Amino acid sequence: MKTRIITAVVGLAIFIPLIVYGHWPLTIAAIVLGIVAMSEILAMKKMFLISFEAIVSYLGVALLVLPDGWLDFLPSVATRWFAFYFLVILLLLHTVIRKQRFTFDDAGVLTLAMLYIGLGFRYFVEARAINFQTLLYGMLIVWITDSGAYLIGRKIGKNKLAPKISPNKTWEGSIGGTVAATIILAIYLYFIPVGGSFIPMVCLTLVLSIMGQFGDLIESSLKRFYGVKDSGKILPGHGGILDRFDSMLIVMPMMHLLGII
Repeated sequence: MKTRIITAVVGLAIFIPLIVYGHWPLTIAAIVLGIVAMSEILAMKKMFLISFEAIVSYLGVALLVLPDGWLDFLPSVATRWFAFYFLVILLLLHTVIRKQRFTFDDAGVLTLAMLYIGLGFRYFVEARAINFQTLLYGMLIVWITDSGAYLIGRKIGKNKLAPKISPNKTWEGSIGGTVAATIILAIYLYFIPVGGSFIPMVCLTLVLSIMGQFGDLIESSLKRFYGVKDSGKILPGHGGILDRFDSMLIVMPMMHLLGII
């Protein structure tokens, strides 16, 4: 517990100034976090963290996180997605060169991971580019849902939500976390408007809270499949970057799809 608290304090001391200031320092931090998260996927698949496929994966994540203005050096015909597709082709060509030691399945996992991580951190940065209030809105949804689900689940939780994936989660905790997030964020939106009008935004908050919980379950399922307790060890007492940002990686792209970002 002491290690967990120390890690949280140090992490917040670094993280809070970054999100308050925003701009290029936050973008660089998001790229670094994305690359570390990608390395956790590689480690779970027991791939080398310094290898051709690893470097291509890191470049793919960075390419997706980078703001549009940072890609002006590319020729006009070479869009972000064209460049990303080129990286995917390199992974597919690698399946031929490695002669079954790197397979089509491996290339598929890394491509999906690049999209999952890269777009998650990209819209994290874009939320801050709109304003601090928008980013804080998304982060509060994740934090309040997670905390509410944990506290309410411990207090009254009886019915397991997904026992084969995350045995400690309960329906009572899940519903309680979403209700808590929706109520508290409704108060937030009343005083600090974000996105559209009040009532639709409250409804979208409920949807985003649920999606954040799916993000948590997705990462739990991933760890269960690969037989690991934590995605990494970079954050003592907290696990890896994927462990800390699992809900955020789903909520931020959903905020974009719902027209908030």
